[in-house]
Amino acid sequence: MRQAGVTIIEMMIALTIMALLVFLALPNMSTWLNNTQIRTAGETLLAGINLARTEALRNNTVVRFQMTTTLDSACALSATGTSWVVSLTDPTGACDTAPSNTTAPQIIQKKSGSEGAQRAEVSADGSTIYFNGLGRLASPGGAANITQIDIANAAGGVCRHVDTANGTMRCLRITISTGGQVKMCDPAVTDTTDPRIC
Repeated sequence: MRQAGVTIIEMMIALTIMALLVFLALPNMSTWLNNTQIRTAGETLLAGINLARTEALRNNTVVRFQMTTTLDSACALSATGTSWVVSLTDPTGACDTAPSNTTAPQIIQKKSGSEGAQRAEVSADGSTIYFNGLGRLASPGGAANITQIDIANAAGGVCRHVDTANGTMRCLRITISTGGQVKMCDPAVTDTTDPRIC
């Protein structure tokens, strides 16, 4: 009676085919990973901004959203920071403080940028957004607000919104109007009928 099995040649052919498939899928996997991390960073920033606006409306007070370098005691406000803090006062040097209604800087919530978006790069036109009790942008002491945040990955290539042979890196932009409306869009879209346009 003959036993069924796999010969060494059949196994080598199967491994060669699998290696070829992995080799072909690698560029698409890299593009997918870049896009996923850009999207994660964008959605996390958007959630933080919306939380600050909601808390300002709920408590009828000025609430701030700040982009920071880190979430430890050495944190500083930064226009390129991927971490963020929603608080009532400036958290500089105190981002490691637990959320509290009474302990300065009265942090409501904070989020580290390294959570799921290590490759994402953020560039904003400021570091802080102030919302007043009406949900509009406020300027305490004449302070400037962030009005635009761009999210990309310089190592990922050029931002596009249509597929190319080498894959597509879809960058994102968050815009904040003086009325407090927050929108996430695709800065590479130029078609005025496309809802993703900035």
